[in-house]
Amino acid sequence: MTINTSMRKLSLALALSVASAGAVAASLSPGDVLNAGNIGQRLQDTFEGYTIESLLTETQQRLIQEEELVITLKASEPVQLGRDYVAATEKYSDQVSFNPETRLMEGWVAGIPFPDVTEDTENAAEKLMWNHHVAQPTKNYQDYSRTSYLFVDDKDGLERRQEWVLKRFYLKGRLGEEETEIGDGDLLFKQLLYATYPNDIRGLGLFTVRYDSPQLDDSWAYLKSVRRTRRLSGGTWMDPIGGTDQLNDDLEIFNAHPTWYPEYKLLGKRKLLVVAHSQTTSWDTDASGTDEFPIVDLDNEPYWNPQDEWEPRDVWVIEATAPPEHPYSKKVMYMDVEFPRFYMADVYDKKGEFWKWLNFHLKTFETEDGDVGIVSVAGFVIDYQRRHSTIFVQDPEVVRLNTPGIDPDDISLRQLERAAER
Repeated sequence: MTINTSMRKLSLALALSVASAGAVAASLSPGDVLNAGNIGQRLQDTFEGYTIESLLTETQQRLIQEEELVITLKASEPVQLGRDYVAATEKYSDQVSFNPETRLMEGWVAGIPFPDVTEDTENAAEKLMWNHHVAQPTKNYQDYSRTSYLFVDDKDGLERRQEWVLKRFYLKGRLGEEETEIGDGDLLFKQLLYATYPNDIRGLGLFTVRYDSPQLDDSWAYLKSVRRTRRLSGGTWMDPIGGTDQLNDDLEIFNAHPTWYPEYKLLGKRKLLVVAHSQTTSWDTDASGTDEFPIVDLDNEPYWNPQDEWEPRDVWVIEATAPPEHPYSKKVMYMDVEFPRFYMADVYDKKGEFWKWLNFHLKTFETEDGDVGIVSVAGFVIDYQRRHSTIFVQDPEVVRLNTPGIDPDDISLRQLERAAER
């Protein structure tokens, strides 16, 4: 009797094991979702030949389990890079070198300076950061004339919104032109960032000059209260943008000269679920209320989760150690292997505890000269300690790349003052 009972138990255990193995072998399809109700059962399921567990960071898994993040699967597809971007990389990358003593690259003209990095490459992490610093796949001029910042609380939902303009003009590494450089070679780019809505912050803005050297940025702020500009200290790159949860250093996840961070480590290469071809309308200007921003789940707690489709992409995992004066201790960032753009970052405080999750959604746009560029149509900066989020959302109808006829004087302190006076 005891033997028969034991045999029955063994048979049941084997049956459960077989059933479990069957579940492990399940292959998911585009459109399937990962959520808190099924993630425990789906970690060993596969998508495009990879287990779901291997396609998610620990942070993503935890956010699905504890923070109501929902991930909808999308079939992977190739990323289209600009023809001039690819041509410049092929033409100039062979002449670029990295000096480990100065931590500077030498010989760069345009395109990706180090396109052939592998895990075994010497100074691999530093070289990847230089790729990100000088070779964004957006071409020579970015004009994001309608960007909304959404301020979201995990209990009350959408608190308020602001509208901003971002314009960035590159003076070096220019693509598709006879000359790759404008000016004396000292400047990498010039940038304007200013608010247009609501009226109480309209005109608040920042003009920034980024040098092609370790020299700190020169920045000027327009002060609406006194109607004049004021030069700021070089540390503004670590400051929050307005009253947001996003630092200047969080623009495109990393916005610092590579030498301003003392150390980088390449933690590896892996395949992750990311938003490389955003499928959800980021900003529906014909809608109202929470329907105006379909890319954000503003109807359900915690009100800040993205709503989009995620596909497998090969990424580099890079750990950046922040300088002592920085609010963060480190960022662990996830960069596409094919081109130097970050999708996500896990941010840690000075105690080494998880603080923020940065999650950016990319989309390919046609440039004004018939080429293509890649733009972040939405970016989620979620502060899990403060339980608050700032989400930027682009109006895709007014994104402009490489607009003809723009010159360096169009991005200037005077233009910031004029924008404030409108």
